[in-house]
Amino acid sequence: MIALRRATQDDVGFLVELFNDEEVEPFLAGRQARDAETIGAEVERSQREPRKTGRMIIEVDGERAGSMSFDEVSEANRIAHLGGFAVLAAFRGRRIAAEGARLLQRYLIFELGFHRLELACYGFNERAIRHSERAGFVREGVKRRAYLRHGEWQDAVLFSLLREDLEQ
Repeated sequence: MIALRRATQDDVGFLVELFNDEEVEPFLAGRQARDAETIGAEVERSQREPRKTGRMIIEVDGERAGSMSFDEVSEANRIAHLGGFAVLAAFRGRRIAAEGARLLQRYLIFELGFHRLELACYGFNERAIRHSERAGFVREGVKRRAYLRHGEWQDAVLFSLLREDLEQ
């Protein structure tokens, strides 16, 4: 069974290991926190301001398998930006991330009242692009050479999901 829950301070060590894993780190945003102090502060803020930000844990049968996050980018327009999608290698290939993303979508739209969810992934990250499409996000375009990552300019593939997309 796949479940999604808000991270606690007990999850900080897991998140540090996950975000620094050599198979995960190259695909994360350059600004993704990777140290215990910063991740701990994000988790604390997620607990304190649950409508504005969330550091979430994906569990499979009670075992931590991955992470995802959201941040409100427009209160007036009810828009959240999603990120921090990462799944341990042992759990990949079973559509766990897609199911976790669908749980997060429903939580953000139907429980927290967001209207629009946005995400961006590096153009070279074919796994993330496939994941986004499988999870129901709609490709909106490409931000050309938008981010300097690992010493090279990278495209960002932009996706969104609207409340109406889930209501259909």
